[in-house]
Amino acid sequence: MDEATQIIRTADVHEVSLLAHLIRSSYKDVAARFNLTPQNCPKHPSNCTPDWVEMDVNRGVNYYCLDIDEKTIGCAAFEKAKPEEGYLERLAVLPEYRRRGFGKALIHHIFDVARTTGIRRIGIGVISEQKDLKQWYETMGFVEQETKTFSHLPFEVSLMAYTF
Repeated sequence: MDEATQIIRTADVHEVSLLAHLIRSSYKDVAARFNLTPQNCPKHPSNCTPDWVEMDVNRGVNYYCLDIDEKTIGCAAFEKAKPEEGYLERLAVLPEYRRRGFGKALIHHIFDVARTTGIRRIGIGVISEQKDLKQWYETMGFVEQETKTFSHLPFEVSLMAYTF
């Protein structure tokens, strides 16, 4: 873990633009790697807008920010979908801060939030071809459940879950 002062906090309702910027910036390299554009994949996080974040918040999704020395460098969202099941969404760490444990810290924060709300299972979806990311999630205890094709996405999605 980085030695800078690290704080994970609940995002403020007025930070939708900041969150959208973090998400877009963090997913641009994935979009380039898999040739995802606004035309062939308009719902990919690399196209995130403040309106998306606001709609998430309005439907009960909670966003958390990771600040390093008072600069927000990452975020994650958590949605309680069912009484015992939730979703980890929009995990984002700016590229220049990756591989320093910040993504893992955000996931562990989501685990803590989930436990306090009675969640027993957290689901995620990742691009099936993104083997390195799937392996990273597996190191934290996520297990691939199935692979699905969605008509609005130009790639297969691996659905993974972490069970408490």
